[in-house]
Amino acid sequence: MDLEYENLEEIIDKSRDRFEEPPLYRVFIHNDHYTSMEFVVEILEQVFHHNRTSAEQIMMMVHRQGIGCCGEYDREIAESKVAIVSRRATEQGFPLRCTMEKS
Repeated sequence: MDLEYENLEEIIDKSRDRFEEPPLYRVFIHNDHYTSMEFVVEILEQVFHHNRTSAEQIMMMVHRQGIGCCGEYDREIAESKVAIVSRRATEQGFPLRCTMEKS
């Protein structure tokens, strides 16, 4: 009976080793001299679901440091958010750049 449980534990351990968490990707907004600060805050609230205070802090980081991290996501979600930001910026006539990189 104990041998069966030992084999089961070994199988479970091997299964855990085979399945790794997918990598996360950080999404960034880059500073430019044309996109309004209010639009950046709006993007951070609506696309990345930050509250007003957090959105304003990230926007100021973008403004002062040239780049700000909006969050970490699975690859597909990060790609989707980059595409949404790019589309919305283009629709509003802003050159806002949004990128992603593996964490």
